[in-house]
Amino acid sequence: MPTASPVQTDAAIETRVFWLRHRNEVIVVLVMALLGALGYVGFRIYGERRDAAAGELLARAKTVSDYEQVIARYSNTAASADAYLLLADTQRREGKFAEANGTLQSFLSKHSQSELAPTARLAMAGNVDAMGKTDEALAIYQQIASAYPKSYAAPLALISRAQLLKTKNRSDEARQVCETIMTQYRESFWSREAMQLLMSIKPTAAATPPVNTGQQAPVLLARPPEHRPFPKPAPPATTPH
Repeated sequence: MPTASPVQTDAAIETRVFWLRHRNEVIVVLVMALLGALGYVGFRIYGERRDAAAGELLARAKTVSDYEQVIARYSNTAASADAYLLLADTQRREGKFAEANGTLQSFLSKHSQSELAPTARLAMAGNVDAMGKTDEALAIYQQIASAYPKSYAAPLALISRAQLLKTKNRSDEARQVCETIMTQYRESFWSREAMQLLMSIKPTAAATPPVNTGQQAPVLLARPPEHRPFPKPAPPATTPH
């Protein structure tokens, strides 16, 4: 009659002894793992429902207070990020450029890695320009082009910069920016825009050289002194006798 191998018997005994000694710890670990899985699933469900509710509230938002409510109630959601941009646009259309830039700065502070970050910076540059701060707007456009060279925002920022430079009669700088766009973004729509803008920029005025007609200018010679005859000597005076 076959008998169980001693190795198998020892392993079974050791497993049973281990279970008897550590069953409480094992049960706790299993319960914690189960609770963790349930918590993750619950968090996902809660997150999805929260995102859906935020999206519905954003879809109904039309005023400044509506957008502020979305931001306050559903922070760190995609709808909240969109609400920042829509709020800033509403403020811009109302002529509140400084407030709009404050909203955009708050968006960048909380969503710095968002794909909409370049859009927010472009909007800030436009608001600054609308406030008459052209030099500051030029600086922001240059920062955008440097920070996001592979983004759609880079050539758009450069063409905006070139237009501002043209407005300020800084023709040489505007031409350089247009040439940069045509070189670095030659396959984009903005390359054609840069070419058209370049053609509209007047060259810098320079001193006009004299026109060569092929005829030698007449040489003015010194007039010789007029020849005058020497005066005749006066006759000697006669003494009366």
